[in-house]
Amino acid sequence: MRARVLVVPEDFRQDQYVLKPLVTALVEAAVGPGAVVRVCQDPLLGGVSEALKPERIREIVAKYQAMVDLILIIVDRDGEEGRRARLDFVEREAAPTGPCTLIAEQAWQEVEVWVLAAMTDWPKGWRWKEIRAERDPKERFFGPYAAKRGLAQSPYEGRDTLAREAARSYKRVRELCEEVAALEARVRDALLSPPAAR
Repeated sequence: MRARVLVVPEDFRQDQYVLKPLVTALVEAAVGPGAVVRVCQDPLLGGVSEALKPERIREIVAKYQAMVDLILIIVDRDGEEGRRARLDFVEREAAPTGPCTLIAEQAWQEVEVWVLAAMTDWPKGWRWKEIRAERDPKERFFGPYAAKRGLAQSPYEGRDTLAREAARSYKRVRELCEEVAALEARVRDALLSPPAAR
């Protein structure tokens, strides 16, 4: 199936380099090759508070729903226990009309953790539970890892290079990040079920 997917990050300026390759791998794992994944750049939401406003998401849905099969909102959890409930609310309040589906998901704790999940050469002493539990993994883990790989000064602080590498090891990301596995299942259901059955 040639799925057409729009990814709506909280701020595309850095997140797009992580999300486009990883979401492409996720969608293709869910429904087969040929996915067309695009990251929403208009409007620039500029932060999680804007991405969690149903009125802002309704604007995006109205603009793009006729062009895509699925709209995915992906934000960082940032240690906020109530974020899942808020995402559920946004899904209900901004649901598209017609065959397009809206799904909202949180990365635990930040999308850069999905990249780290794919890597097998972490510095000595790093533990997965510690990476997952860290509220600010970009600063504590992703930045140092990018530096270790010689990418800290590269464009997008290594996100582009490392995320493309992570997408090639998507199965490991899905195994280590339960929200990715759950999202893949939801994407499969949304894209393979007839609209009336959703």
